[in-house]
Amino acid sequence: MEPRRYVDHAATTPARREVVEAMRPYFSEFGFNPSSAHTEGRAARAALDRARASVAAVLGARPREIVFTAGGSEADNLAVLGVARAQRGAGRRIVTVATEHRAVLHAVELLRDEGYAVSVLPVDENGALDPADFEAALGAGTVLASVMLANNELGTLQPIPALARIAHEHQTIFHSDGVQAPGRVPLDVDDLGVDLLSLSAHKFYGPKGVGLLYVRSGTPLAPLIVGGEQEAGLRAGTENVAGAVGLAAALELAAREQPAESVRLRALRDRFEAGILATVEGVRVNAATGPRLPNVSSLAFAAVDGVTLAIRLDLAGVAVSTGSACAAGSIEPSHVIAAIGGPAWAARGTVRFSFGKLSTEQDVDALLGMLPTILASLREPAALVGTIGRSPSNAGPHGGTN
Repeated sequence: MEPRRYVDHAATTPARREVVEAMRPYFSEFGFNPSSAHTEGRAARAALDRARASVAAVLGARPREIVFTAGGSEADNLAVLGVARAQRGAGRRIVTVATEHRAVLHAVELLRDEGYAVSVLPVDENGALDPADFEAALGAGTVLASVMLANNELGTLQPIPALARIAHEHQTIFHSDGVQAPGRVPLDVDDLGVDLLSLSAHKFYGPKGVGLLYVRSGTPLAPLIVGGEQEAGLRAGTENVAGAVGLAAALELAAREQPAESVRLRALRDRFEAGILATVEGVRVNAATGPRLPNVSSLAFAAVDGVTLAIRLDLAGVAVSTGSACAAGSIEPSHVIAAIGGPAWAARGTVRFSFGKLSTEQDVDALLGMLPTILASLREPAALVGTIGRSPSNAGPHGGTN
């Protein structure tokens, strides 16, 4: 029997053995409340402090600037809503981007309902934001700009250091969703220039249900969850010590292995894209010519429904996604694919392949072997008439990758 092949690492990653082992004691013999003053509580507090210091060291931050959360969505919500509500007197304007994760876009919608002015900026065909458009949007009273570091559907990398500098020149706090970045690109908060950065452990082989928000010292932030003084008063509730320990272990491993792993993933991704473009007609590599993550390949297939293709691949033993796992079950086209424009069939026929530690050259070869046959069975002979051909101008597998 053929093994199943997991090509959906942008949706989630399984916790590494080393991470599970690091967490194990904090579910049992050391699984106590770190806010308690007794010996057991102090031992749990020490583990939490070590995890916070480890994370800070990897990110180039101070331990007190790390706020543990229940995941990336909560971290995004805390950043967007927390900064806006902490600065009601300074202004009521927010700037973000059309391709952001829904955790940011929906938080911004809540602020719009509260009377904030919101600018949602467009992107180009590669999903990239024009810094000039960004600067023009930073009008008087703009208290926060939020721009994703690495897009979860396209892999597009935004010029975060340049955007952060522009924001600061306009006295605007700058947040970035960096959930897809660890282990794939270098991460240092000072190099990025961000005031806030969101991460989620399960995207880099850590446990689910834990994330963090980096908050640069002096950044105004109001809590979303109240009822206790945990996390420096920014997130009430008994801390998830095991989760924090697992996140710290996973982040340290991801940072250590990132240079070599990025090279390996890029080789797999490029080999896959080159093989598909050479053998299948009517394929577009979305966002192909801009800087992007080394592991994400967003492919649009003409005359094919992306959901149907993903199901057929699943039946053939391959796990992929049509886009963000957080939007699974939605019948609406991806807002990210819609934002980059292109032919109508691209939004309907896009499938995301995202490689990771579980991916091998054998997986790529298996995909290249099965995809032409599956696609042929889903397409009618005349369906490709009028669509793009085998080698569309924006679909080179090597151009502009990062």
